[in-house]
This record gives sequence, structure tokens and C-alpha cells, in this order.
Amino acid sequence: MLSFIIQGFLSTSFYNNLCSNAGKEDAMIQQLSLFPENSPADPRPPITVTWNGIHGCTKVSYGCQHCYMFRRDESVGKDPTVVRKTQSFNLPVRRLRTGKYKGLYKIPSGSHIFTCFSSDFFHKDADAWRDEMWDMIRERTDCTFFMITKRPERILDHLPADWDGGWGHVTIAVTTENQWAADRRLPVYLSVPMKHYSVMIEPMLSTVNLRRYFTAYTRTDSRGHAAPLIETVSVGGESGPDARICDYAWVLDVHMQCVEYSVPFSFHQTGARLKKGDKIYEIPREHQHEQAWKARLDFDGARFPAWDADFETDTIE
Repeated sequence: MLSFIIQGFLSTSFYNNLCSNAGKEDAMIQQLSLFPENSPADPRPPITVTWNGIHGCTKVSYGCQHCYMFRRDESVGKDPTVVRKTQSFNLPVRRLRTGKYKGLYKIPSGSHIFTCFSSDFFHKDADAWRDEMWDMIRERTDCTFFMITKRPERILDHLPADWDGGWGHVTIAVTTENQWAADRRLPVYLSVPMKHYSVMIEPMLSTVNLRRYFTAYTRTDSRGHAAPLIETVSVGGESGPDARICDYAWVLDVHMQCVEYSVPFSFHQTGARLKKGDKIYEIPREHQHEQAWKARLDFDGARFPAWDADFETDTIE
């Protein structure tokens, strides 16, 4: 994000004060026209964008061992443990300065914004900037924000004052790599007041039993029935040259748990080394999402998914 935030609206009193200087009136009117207070509805289609307003992190568990961000930064001589603001710090509230849609946000209304994917939003070294980021998220209620943390113990004390029971356009997901991480993080995470709860098991280093979390942490659904607080579960193997094995049997196990409790499930990537049966497949990065999709395990919480008859990892050598 940028190192400064362009102020898009000027108060009437400030406008009047400036216009009292007759020589500046025309310039002031031009400035006001750049960011009109009554912007027209945004006609542009929504997009999906990644907003890494801060960058850098420190490893907190076994799942962090082969972090892609560390690998990437170290390859270019950067210290990945230094948490810092980036040039895209104010990306969500940047506005177009010229053209047909002048004055509108650069990110169209309705867009989905993946937030802080090269850091952890709740890292202690980001404390100085987090309130500014919450302000921008608050401003963009017309978009949805999705962030992932391995630090659920820091969420409650670092929410905005007006969080209440959560903001509907924000999902804070927690990631767990194995049963130990799940049992350590999920009780804390599921006790935080939020509108949306999402669990990511990535890198998947073992199967994870989620059943007790599906039954112990519930809300009342639209039919008056108890439903799991957890709205979605996503699993994925580890990528990179030193990737640890992801066993397809673990993926199937978590998939079946989600089907049992009607929780939407996604198998979004195989990882670089996938075990299926007695064979270990080395899967290039460009095929990892495609091969996961071919397993036909994605589940929307209602319609039973197709099975993996067409799962073709044996075609990738």
C-alpha cells in the first residue's frame, strides 16, 4: 500500500475557507471534482485482488518451516522476518484520478480482497499500522476481505472498537497444519466474536479431526437448527522444492467430516508431493490446483460432490 492516504473528500467549511482566497477558487473546484461526494454507482465488474499492505513475518509453528514468502525473500537477499509497510499500503482506498471512472475507487465495488498474504495481519510487529488498515477495511464495506492468521490468540485484543459481533464483509480465517495446531488454535479462534469462521489446513501435514469443533461451537441457522460455526474448510498440500508429503487419505478424511456436518469443503491444491495409495506423485506447481480440482471433492454444503474417478495424478510424472 502507499505510504500516504489520499483524502478523497473535503469538508464544506474547509472549502469555504479556501475559496475566500479568490485566486484559488478555480483550483479548489477542480480538486473537488476529482473525488465527487456523490459518486455514481460503480458500473465495473468486481475483481479479485491481493492486498499486501504489510510484508514480512516470523515462524510460529511446524507449518511455517517451508514458508513460500521466506523462500522468495531470501532468494533476492531480503530479510523475511522484518515486518514493514509496503507501497500498496492504501490500495483499497486509492481512487482513479483520470479517465471515464475518475473519482471511483481503483478496486471496483463488489471485489474480493485477499488481505495480508505475505505477512500475518495480527503479527505483533504490525501493531503500529493495523488501526489504519482497519479504517480502510471499514471504509470499503462494498467489498469483501479475507485474511488468514496463525495467531488467533491476538485477534480479540486487536479488533476495531466498533467490531461488535463482527463485520459482515470480513472473514478472518485460521490455518492449522496438523491436529496439534488445530487443538491449540481452534478453541481460541472459535471463541472470538465474528460473522464468519473459516479453517484452512495448509500445509496439510496430517489428517485433522474437526468433529468436536463442528459440534461444540455452533450457531442457529435459518431453519432454527444448530449448525457449526465453521462455515468453510479448505485443505492443501505444501508447495516448493522441500515440500513435505500430503497424503490423499488425509484429504478424503477431512472431506468426509465436512460432508457429514454439511460444512462446505475445498481441496484447492495438491502440493508438490502427494501420496495416493502406495505411490508418491511429484506434481509441478502449475498443475497443483488443476489436479486438486480433478479430485472432484469440493462440496458446497448441500449437494454431495462427485468422487475422484477422474483424478489423474498418474498422468503427471
